[in-house]
Amino acid sequence: MKVLHVITGLGIGGAEVQLRLLLRQLPADCEVVTLTNPGAVAEALRADGVSVTHLEMRGNRDLAVLPRLTRFIRSGGYDLVHTHLYRAGVYGRVAARLAGVPSVATEHSLGATQLEGRPLTLGTRALYRTTERLGAGTLAVSGTVERRLRRWGVPAARVRLVPNGIDPAAFRFSARARAVVRTDLRIPADAYVVGGMGRQVPGKKFDDLMRAVAALPDTYLLLVGDGPERVPLLQLVQQLGVAGRVRMAASTGTGTDLGGLLAAMDLFVSLCPEETFGLSVVEALAAGLPVRYVSCPALEDLPAEEAPAARRIAPYELDPTLIADRAAGAARQPVPPAVERYHIARTAEQVMALYEEAVRGKRRGPVPAVPGQSTAEGVTAAARTAPASAPAAAPASAPAQAPAPAPVPAAAHAPAPRADGTAVPHADQLSAEK
Repeated sequence: MKVLHVITGLGIGGAEVQLRLLLRQLPADCEVVTLTNPGAVAEALRADGVSVTHLEMRGNRDLAVLPRLTRFIRSGGYDLVHTHLYRAGVYGRVAARLAGVPSVATEHSLGATQLEGRPLTLGTRALYRTTERLGAGTLAVSGTVERRLRRWGVPAARVRLVPNGIDPAAFRFSARARAVVRTDLRIPADAYVVGGMGRQVPGKKFDDLMRAVAALPDTYLLLVGDGPERVPLLQLVQQLGVAGRVRMAASTGTGTDLGGLLAAMDLFVSLCPEETFGLSVVEALAAGLPVRYVSCPALEDLPAEEAPAARRIAPYELDPTLIADRAAGAARQPVPPAVERYHIARTAEQVMALYEEAVRGKRRGPVPAVPGQSTAEGVTAAARTAPASAPAAAPASAPAQAPAPAPVPAAAHAPAPRADGTAVPHADQLSAEK
Protein backbone atom coordinates (compact mmCIF):
# COMPACT_ATOMS: atom_id res chain seq x y z
CA MET A 1 0.00 0.00 0.00
CA LYS A 2 1.33 3.43 -0.95
CA VAL A 3 0.39 6.21 1.50
CA LEU A 4 0.97 9.95 1.37
CA HIS A 5 1.13 11.73 4.72
CA VAL A 6 0.26 15.43 4.59
CA ILE A 7 1.22 17.56 7.58
CA THR A 8 1.14 21.30 8.25
CA GLY A 9 4.83 21.58 9.22
CA LEU A 10 7.78 19.47 10.35
CA GLY A 11 9.38 21.48 13.12
CA ILE A 12 9.85 19.82 16.51
CA GLY A 13 6.44 19.06 18.01
CA GLY A 14 4.41 16.16 19.35
CA ALA A 15 2.46 15.44 16.15
CA GLU A 16 5.55 15.77 13.97
CA VAL A 17 7.67 13.46 16.11
CA GLN A 18 4.78 11.01 16.37
CA LEU A 19 4.58 10.88 12.57
CA ARG A 20 8.25 9.95 12.29
CA LEU A 21 7.89 7.22 14.89
CA LEU A 22 4.76 5.85 13.20
CA LEU A 23 6.42 5.67 9.78
CA ARG A 24 9.17 3.50 11.26
CA GLN A 25 6.53 0.93 12.21
CA LEU A 26 3.97 1.00 9.39
CA PRO A 27 4.21 -1.86 6.85
CA ALA A 28 3.42 0.52 3.99
CA ASP A 29 5.28 2.56 1.39
CA CYS A 30 4.99 6.04 2.89
CA GLU A 31 5.94 9.49 1.64
CA VAL A 32 5.44 12.87 3.33
CA VAL A 33 4.32 16.30 2.12
CA THR A 34 4.71 19.28 4.43
CA LEU A 35 2.77 22.44 3.64
CA THR A 36 5.22 24.68 5.54
CA ASN A 37 8.38 24.63 7.67
CA PRO A 38 10.48 21.62 6.68
CA GLY A 39 12.39 21.73 9.95
CA ALA A 40 14.32 19.25 12.07
CA VAL A 41 11.80 16.45 11.72
CA ALA A 42 11.93 16.72 7.92
CA GLU A 43 15.70 16.24 8.10
CA ALA A 44 15.24 13.27 10.42
CA LEU A 45 12.67 11.68 8.11
CA ARG A 46 14.99 12.03 5.13
CA ALA A 47 17.74 10.42 7.19
CA ASP A 48 15.33 7.50 7.73
CA GLY A 49 14.96 7.19 3.96
CA VAL A 50 11.50 8.79 3.72
CA SER A 51 10.76 11.12 0.80
CA VAL A 52 9.72 14.59 2.06
CA THR A 53 8.32 17.28 -0.25
CA HIS A 54 7.82 20.90 0.80
CA LEU A 55 4.89 22.65 -0.93
CA GLU A 56 5.98 26.11 0.31
CA MET A 57 2.56 27.27 1.47
CA ARG A 58 2.81 30.99 2.28
CA GLY A 59 -0.02 31.17 4.82
CA ASN A 60 -3.50 29.96 5.68
CA ARG A 61 -5.00 31.90 2.75
CA ASP A 62 -2.60 30.55 0.13
CA LEU A 63 -5.19 28.75 -2.01
CA ALA A 64 -2.59 28.11 -4.70
CA VAL A 65 -1.34 25.19 -2.62
CA LEU A 66 -4.57 23.29 -3.29
CA PRO A 67 -4.07 22.57 -7.01
CA ARG A 68 -0.37 21.81 -6.35
CA LEU A 69 -1.32 19.28 -3.70
CA THR A 70 -4.09 17.81 -5.85
CA ARG A 71 -1.69 17.32 -8.78
CA PHE A 72 0.89 15.78 -6.46
CA ILE A 73 -1.64 13.24 -5.18
CA ARG A 74 -2.96 12.45 -8.68
CA SER A 75 0.50 11.83 -10.10
CA GLY A 76 1.86 9.83 -7.17
CA GLY A 77 -0.17 6.65 -7.53
CA TYR A 78 -1.18 6.72 -3.87
CA ASP A 79 -3.72 4.33 -2.40
CA LEU A 80 -4.47 6.61 0.56
CA VAL A 81 -3.81 10.09 1.94
CA HIS A 82 -3.34 10.52 5.71
CA THR A 83 -3.47 14.11 7.04
CA HIS A 84 -2.10 15.48 10.30
CA LEU A 85 -2.96 18.80 12.02
CA TYR A 86 -5.70 21.29 11.21
CA ARG A 87 -4.46 23.14 8.12
CA ALA A 88 -3.21 19.96 6.47
CA GLY A 89 -6.52 18.32 7.31
CA VAL A 90 -8.55 21.06 5.64
CA TYR A 91 -6.48 21.27 2.46
CA GLY A 92 -5.45 17.62 2.35
CA ARG A 93 -8.96 16.19 2.55
CA VAL A 94 -10.19 18.50 -0.23
CA ALA A 95 -7.17 17.72 -2.44
CA ALA A 96 -7.54 13.98 -1.88
CA ARG A 97 -11.22 14.13 -2.81
CA LEU A 98 -10.45 16.10 -5.96
CA ALA A 99 -7.74 13.57 -6.86
CA GLY A 100 -10.08 10.63 -6.29
CA VAL A 101 -8.02 9.10 -3.49
CA PRO A 102 -9.53 8.10 -0.11
CA SER A 103 -8.20 9.89 2.96
CA VAL A 104 -8.11 9.61 6.73
CA ALA A 105 -6.96 12.18 9.29
CA THR A 106 -5.43 12.09 12.74
CA GLU A 107 -6.75 14.67 15.17
CA HIS A 108 -3.75 15.50 17.35
CA SER A 109 -4.60 18.87 18.87
CA LEU A 110 -8.30 19.50 19.49
CA GLY A 111 -8.55 21.15 22.90
CA ALA A 112 -11.62 22.22 24.83
CA THR A 113 -11.16 25.91 23.96
CA GLN A 114 -8.35 25.96 21.38
CA LEU A 115 -7.00 24.12 18.37
CA GLU A 116 -3.22 24.05 17.97
CA GLY A 117 -2.92 27.08 20.24
CA ARG A 118 -5.58 29.16 18.46
CA PRO A 119 -8.97 29.99 20.00
CA LEU A 120 -11.81 27.97 18.56
CA THR A 121 -14.31 30.00 16.52
CA LEU A 122 -17.58 29.11 14.85
CA GLY A 123 -15.87 29.44 11.46
CA THR A 124 -13.06 27.07 12.44
CA ARG A 125 -15.56 24.56 13.76
CA ALA A 126 -17.78 24.73 10.67
CA LEU A 127 -14.85 24.39 8.26
CA TYR A 128 -13.47 21.46 10.25
CA ARG A 129 -16.77 19.58 10.18
CA THR A 130 -17.35 20.34 6.51
CA THR A 131 -13.99 19.02 5.37
CA GLU A 132 -14.03 16.11 7.84
CA ARG A 133 -16.91 14.62 5.85
CA LEU A 134 -14.76 14.44 2.73
CA GLY A 135 -12.54 11.72 4.21
CA ALA A 136 -13.15 8.14 5.27
CA GLY A 137 -12.82 8.89 8.98
CA THR A 138 -10.81 10.52 11.76
CA LEU A 139 -8.37 8.97 14.20
CA ALA A 140 -8.53 10.48 17.72
CA VAL A 141 -5.31 10.27 19.74
CA SER A 142 -7.13 9.93 23.08
CA GLY A 143 -10.56 9.24 24.52
CA THR A 144 -10.73 12.92 25.45
CA VAL A 145 -10.29 13.98 21.81
CA GLU A 146 -12.77 11.31 20.70
CA ARG A 147 -15.42 12.75 23.02
CA ARG A 148 -14.70 16.30 21.87
CA LEU A 149 -15.15 15.30 18.24
CA ARG A 150 -18.50 13.73 19.06
CA ARG A 151 -19.60 16.84 20.93
CA TRP A 152 -18.70 18.83 17.82
CA GLY A 153 -21.17 16.71 15.88
CA VAL A 154 -18.76 14.34 14.13
CA PRO A 155 -20.69 11.03 13.95
CA ALA A 156 -19.37 8.34 16.29
CA ALA A 157 -19.08 5.91 13.38
CA ARG A 158 -16.54 8.23 11.73
CA VAL A 159 -14.22 8.44 14.75
CA ARG A 160 -11.67 5.77 15.64
CA LEU A 161 -9.71 5.88 18.89
CA VAL A 162 -6.05 5.25 18.02
CA PRO A 163 -3.80 6.51 20.84
CA ASN A 164 -0.35 7.94 20.27
CA GLY A 165 2.52 5.59 20.91
CA ILE A 166 6.14 5.51 22.03
CA ASP A 167 9.06 3.11 21.74
CA PRO A 168 9.62 2.24 25.43
CA ALA A 169 13.10 0.86 24.80
CA ALA A 170 14.32 4.30 23.71
CA PHE A 171 13.52 5.73 27.15
CA ARG A 172 14.76 2.91 29.38
CA PHE A 173 16.80 4.40 32.22
CA SER A 174 20.57 4.27 31.84
CA ALA A 175 22.87 5.36 34.65
CA ARG A 176 25.63 5.88 32.09
CA ALA A 177 23.44 8.16 29.94
CA ARG A 178 22.47 10.09 33.08
CA ALA A 179 26.11 10.70 33.95
CA VAL A 180 27.05 11.72 30.39
CA VAL A 181 24.17 14.18 30.00
CA ARG A 182 24.74 15.74 33.40
CA THR A 183 28.40 16.19 32.60
CA ASP A 184 27.60 17.74 29.22
CA LEU A 185 25.05 20.14 30.76
CA ARG A 186 27.23 20.96 33.79
CA ILE A 187 24.74 19.55 36.28
CA PRO A 188 26.32 18.11 39.46
CA ALA A 189 25.98 14.36 39.82
CA ASP A 190 24.18 14.71 43.18
CA ALA A 191 21.86 17.58 42.19
CA TYR A 192 18.07 17.23 42.29
CA VAL A 193 16.70 17.98 38.82
CA VAL A 194 13.12 18.89 37.95
CA GLY A 195 12.33 18.45 34.26
CA GLY A 196 9.85 19.64 31.67
CA MET A 197 9.61 18.82 27.98
CA GLY A 198 7.68 20.05 24.96
CA ARG A 199 7.24 22.83 22.46
CA GLN A 200 8.03 26.12 24.16
CA VAL A 201 4.76 28.00 23.76
CA PRO A 202 2.73 29.94 26.35
CA GLY A 203 0.23 27.12 26.91
CA LYS A 204 2.91 24.78 28.26
CA LYS A 205 3.43 27.06 31.30
CA PHE A 206 7.21 26.54 31.46
CA ASP A 207 7.51 30.03 32.94
CA ASP A 208 5.42 28.97 35.95
CA LEU A 209 7.59 25.88 36.42
CA MET A 210 10.73 28.00 36.26
CA ARG A 211 9.46 30.38 38.94
CA ALA A 212 8.52 27.47 41.22
CA VAL A 213 11.92 25.79 40.86
CA ALA A 214 13.69 29.11 41.35
CA ALA A 215 12.15 29.28 44.82
CA LEU A 216 13.69 25.90 45.79
CA PRO A 217 17.33 26.11 46.88
CA ASP A 218 19.80 23.59 45.47
CA THR A 219 17.33 22.45 42.80
CA TYR A 220 17.97 22.46 39.06
CA LEU A 221 15.51 22.83 36.18
CA LEU A 222 16.06 21.07 32.84
CA LEU A 223 13.75 22.15 30.00
CA VAL A 224 13.84 20.13 26.79
CA GLY A 225 12.43 21.57 23.57
CA ASP A 226 12.28 24.69 21.47
CA GLY A 227 9.70 27.16 20.22
CA PRO A 228 8.63 30.80 20.10
CA GLU A 229 8.82 31.18 23.90
CA ARG A 230 12.48 30.19 24.10
CA VAL A 231 13.81 33.78 24.14
CA PRO A 232 11.26 34.97 26.76
CA LEU A 233 12.20 31.97 28.89
CA LEU A 234 15.90 32.80 28.60
CA GLN A 235 15.08 36.36 29.64
CA LEU A 236 13.14 35.05 32.63
CA VAL A 237 16.19 33.03 33.68
CA GLN A 238 18.14 36.28 33.96
CA GLN A 239 15.33 38.13 35.73
CA LEU A 240 15.07 35.39 38.36
CA GLY A 241 18.84 35.15 38.78
CA VAL A 242 18.90 31.38 38.29
CA ALA A 243 21.22 31.02 35.30
CA GLY A 244 23.39 28.66 37.35
CA ARG A 245 20.48 26.28 38.00
CA VAL A 246 18.51 26.26 34.73
CA ARG A 247 19.46 24.27 31.65
CA MET A 248 17.61 24.43 28.32
CA ALA A 249 18.35 21.67 25.83
CA ALA A 250 17.07 21.19 22.29
CA SER A 251 16.32 17.73 20.95
CA THR A 252 15.49 15.94 17.72
CA GLY A 253 12.53 14.51 19.60
CA THR A 254 13.41 10.85 19.09
CA GLY A 255 15.72 8.11 20.24
CA THR A 256 18.62 8.21 22.58
CA ASP A 257 18.88 11.97 23.04
CA LEU A 258 15.47 12.19 24.72
CA GLY A 259 16.15 9.05 26.72
CA GLY A 260 19.39 10.51 28.04
CA LEU A 261 17.82 13.86 28.88
CA LEU A 262 15.02 12.16 30.81
CA ALA A 263 17.60 9.99 32.58
CA ALA A 264 19.24 13.19 33.85
CA MET A 265 16.01 14.25 35.60
CA ASP A 266 14.62 13.22 39.00
CA LEU A 267 11.05 14.54 38.71
CA PHE A 268 8.98 15.34 35.62
CA VAL A 269 6.35 18.09 35.67
CA SER A 270 3.77 18.96 33.01
CA LEU A 271 1.71 22.10 33.67
CA CYS A 272 -0.17 22.40 30.37
CA PRO A 273 -3.88 22.69 31.30
CA GLU A 274 -5.23 21.42 27.98
CA GLU A 275 -3.31 18.47 26.59
CA THR A 276 -4.90 16.21 24.00
CA PHE A 277 -2.77 13.17 24.91
CA GLY A 278 0.28 13.96 27.05
CA LEU A 279 3.01 12.14 25.14
CA SER A 280 5.88 13.59 27.16
CA VAL A 281 4.28 12.31 30.38
CA VAL A 282 4.18 8.75 29.00
CA GLU A 283 7.80 9.08 27.86
CA ALA A 284 8.81 10.25 31.34
CA LEU A 285 7.08 7.24 32.90
CA ALA A 286 8.97 4.98 30.48
CA ALA A 287 12.17 6.53 31.85
CA GLY A 288 11.16 5.59 35.40
CA LEU A 289 10.41 9.13 36.54
CA PRO A 290 7.78 10.18 39.06
CA VAL A 291 5.42 12.54 37.25
CA ARG A 292 3.19 15.45 38.33
CA TYR A 293 0.79 16.74 35.71
CA VAL A 294 -2.13 19.13 35.32
CA SER A 295 -3.62 17.48 32.22
CA CYS A 296 -2.83 14.13 30.58
CA PRO A 297 -5.69 12.34 28.81
CA ALA A 298 -3.42 9.35 28.21
CA LEU A 299 -3.49 8.68 31.96
CA GLU A 300 -6.86 10.17 32.84
CA ASP A 301 -8.51 7.58 30.59
CA LEU A 302 -6.84 4.73 32.54
CA PRO A 303 -7.20 3.28 36.06
CA ALA A 304 -4.80 4.94 38.53
CA GLU A 305 -2.98 1.66 39.20
CA GLU A 306 -1.67 1.63 35.63
CA ALA A 307 0.61 4.59 36.46
CA PRO A 308 1.10 4.71 40.25
CA ALA A 309 4.09 7.10 40.05
CA ALA A 310 2.01 9.75 38.27
CA ARG A 311 -0.21 12.18 40.13
CA ARG A 312 -2.53 14.85 38.83
CA ILE A 313 -2.21 18.25 40.51
CA ALA A 314 -4.00 21.57 40.31
CA PRO A 315 -1.85 24.56 39.28
CA TYR A 316 -2.06 26.05 42.78
CA GLU A 317 -0.58 22.83 44.21
CA LEU A 318 2.68 23.18 42.30
CA ASP A 319 4.77 24.86 45.01
CA PRO A 320 3.88 22.50 47.89
CA THR A 321 4.17 19.51 45.55
CA LEU A 322 7.71 20.44 44.54
CA ILE A 323 8.69 21.05 48.16
CA ALA A 324 7.37 17.61 49.19
CA ASP A 325 8.98 15.79 46.26
CA ARG A 326 12.27 17.60 46.81
CA ALA A 327 12.26 16.58 50.48
CA ALA A 328 11.56 12.95 49.57
CA GLY A 329 14.63 12.89 47.32
CA ALA A 330 15.35 11.18 44.02
CA ALA A 331 14.00 7.67 43.50
CA ARG A 332 13.66 5.88 40.16
CA GLN A 333 10.33 4.11 39.69
CA PRO A 334 9.39 0.84 37.95
CA VAL A 335 8.05 1.31 34.43
CA PRO A 336 4.24 1.16 34.85
CA PRO A 337 1.74 -0.89 32.76
CA ALA A 338 0.46 2.28 31.04
CA VAL A 339 3.70 2.52 29.05
CA GLU A 340 3.25 -0.85 27.36
CA ARG A 341 -0.37 0.02 26.59
CA TYR A 342 0.93 2.94 24.51
CA HIS A 343 3.59 1.02 22.58
CA ILE A 344 4.01 2.42 19.05
CA ALA A 345 3.66 -1.09 17.60
CA ARG A 346 0.07 -1.20 18.86
CA THR A 347 -0.60 2.22 17.35
CA ALA A 348 0.78 1.17 13.96
CA GLU A 349 -1.32 -1.98 13.96
CA GLN A 350 -4.52 0.00 14.54
CA VAL A 351 -3.60 2.63 11.95
CA MET A 352 -2.91 -0.04 9.34
CA ALA A 353 -6.28 -1.66 10.01
CA LEU A 354 -8.01 1.65 9.35
CA TYR A 355 -5.99 2.12 6.15
CA GLU A 356 -7.22 -1.22 4.87
CA GLU A 357 -10.83 -0.33 5.70
CA ALA A 358 -10.57 3.01 3.93
CA VAL A 359 -8.98 1.53 0.81
CA ARG A 360 -11.56 -1.27 0.66
CA GLY A 361 -14.30 1.36 0.72
CA LYS A 362 -15.85 2.86 -2.39
CA ARG A 363 -13.13 4.38 -4.59
CA ARG A 364 -13.75 7.70 -6.28
CA GLY A 365 -12.53 8.75 -9.68
CA PRO A 366 -10.53 11.98 -9.93
CA VAL A 367 -12.42 15.21 -10.51
CA PRO A 368 -11.34 16.59 -13.90
CA ALA A 369 -9.92 20.10 -14.09
CA VAL A 370 -11.96 22.64 -16.02
CA PRO A 371 -9.92 24.76 -18.47
CA GLY A 372 -10.10 28.46 -17.68
CA GLN A 373 -11.61 27.92 -14.25
CA SER A 374 -9.98 29.63 -11.26
CA THR A 375 -8.64 27.67 -8.33
CA ALA A 376 -11.38 28.96 -6.04
CA GLU A 377 -14.13 28.10 -8.53
CA GLY A 378 -12.60 24.70 -9.18
CA VAL A 379 -12.44 23.78 -5.51
CA THR A 380 -16.03 24.72 -4.90
CA ALA A 381 -17.57 23.33 -8.08
CA ALA A 382 -15.57 20.13 -8.30
CA ALA A 383 -15.98 19.18 -4.68
CA ARG A 384 -19.73 19.84 -4.83
CA THR A 385 -20.06 17.10 -7.41
CA ALA A 386 -17.86 14.60 -5.57
CA PRO A 387 -19.70 11.60 -4.07
CA ALA A 388 -19.85 10.97 -0.36
CA SER A 389 -17.17 8.90 1.29
CA ALA A 390 -17.94 5.76 3.19
CA PRO A 391 -17.73 6.28 6.95
CA ALA A 392 -15.16 4.35 8.94
CA ALA A 393 -16.52 1.54 11.02
CA ALA A 394 -17.01 2.23 14.71
CA PRO A 395 -14.33 0.73 16.97
CA ALA A 396 -15.24 -2.45 18.77
CA SER A 397 -14.52 -0.77 22.08
CA ALA A 398 -16.79 2.21 21.46
CA PRO A 399 -19.63 2.69 23.93
CA ALA A 400 -22.91 1.17 22.85
CA GLN A 401 -24.58 4.54 23.10
CA ALA A 402 -22.56 7.62 22.26
CA PRO A 403 -23.50 10.98 23.80
CA ALA A 404 -25.72 13.11 21.66
CA PRO A 405 -23.70 15.59 19.61
CA ALA A 406 -24.00 19.23 20.56
CA PRO A 407 -25.74 21.42 18.00
CA VAL A 408 -23.35 23.38 15.82
CA PRO A 409 -24.34 26.96 15.03
CA ALA A 410 -24.14 27.79 11.36
CA ALA A 411 -21.15 29.94 10.45
CA ALA A 412 -21.39 32.77 7.96
CA HIS A 413 -21.21 31.47 4.41
CA ALA A 414 -21.36 27.85 5.57
CA PRO A 415 -22.38 25.68 2.61
CA ALA A 416 -25.62 23.74 2.76
CA PRO A 417 -25.21 19.96 2.86
CA ARG A 418 -26.07 18.00 -0.25
CA ALA A 419 -28.60 15.21 -0.26
CA ASP A 420 -25.84 12.67 0.42
CA GLY A 421 -24.99 14.40 3.70
CA THR A 422 -21.65 15.88 2.71
CA ALA A 423 -20.90 19.54 2.21
CA VAL A 424 -18.01 21.19 0.48
CA PRO A 425 -16.17 24.30 1.66
CA HIS A 426 -16.72 27.36 -0.46
CA ALA A 427 -13.54 29.03 -1.65
CA ASP A 428 -14.18 32.04 0.59
CA GLN A 429 -14.27 29.74 3.61
CA LEU A 430 -10.84 28.37 2.78
CA SER A 431 -9.37 31.80 2.14
CA ALA A 432 -10.85 33.18 5.35
CA GLU A 433 -9.27 30.48 7.50
CA LYS A 434 -6.98 31.92 10.16
